Amino acid sequence: MIPIDEEFLKPLARKYIWWKTPEEAVRAPERVIAQVMDIGDYADAQLLATKVGDAVLRTVLAHSQAGQFNARSWAYWHYRLDMARTEEEVPPLPVRRFI
Repeated sequence: MIPIDEEFLKPLARKYIWWKTPEEAVRAPERVIAQVMDIGDYADAQLLATKVGDAVLRTVLAHSQAGQFNARSWAYWHYRLDMARTEEEVPPLPVRRFI
């Protein structure tokens, strides 16, 4: 779990994790962060990046689960966070595996 100021995340949780209360959602800050990274508007994404820093965003991206990012957001954040410089360097989206 990533230690993040819950009060900062609550308004974002209310907006982007609408199926839970903000109090429930901020118990998994990495999920709130991933949701803002995936579907957040530009202002919210920039606010998040400024507040939590690129290291936290890299951690969330590196440990994301299947379905948390769409292909466009996945590629954008890999470029934005200097985790890929070319399209070929962007790793494939995480997939759910059934055993």
